[in-house]
Amino acid sequence: MSEIKQLSSKELKNFLSKNKNVELLDVRTQDEWDNIGRPDGEKLGLKTHFVTIVRSPDPSANKEFVEEVKRKIDPKKQLLIICKAGGRSMMAAQLLSQEQIKCVNISDGFEGNGENPGWKQEDLPSK
Repeated sequence: MSEIKQLSSKELKNFLSKNKNVELLDVRTQDEWDNIGRPDGEKLGLKTHFVTIVRSPDPSANKEFVEEVKRKIDPKKQLLIICKAGGRSMMAAQLLSQEQIKCVNISDGFEGNGENPGWKQEDLPSK
């Protein structure tokens, strides 16, 4: 399996200035989107998708997640993946990269991870 590229929220704008074929995938829950907010990727020129991934040791638990993502995204584009703090998005990136989808993990997520402040605190567009 190929190494998943890690990108902090503060590196995002620089990354997007050099990479145009990119879409954004938020893998958090409906509750998180409703109560904490959503990244507004469109303001950065990113088509944005919202598909929840399940935390489970059973790999088949996310078969439906993988199928739904594959239906929504453009497989020719890189996929930036975000969750709360980088864990679920890394799990999603690993699953999707097995499907030959080029993934980049936003390592500090929407809310930060203790090391970096995250999408929201970096003043990236949110709804």
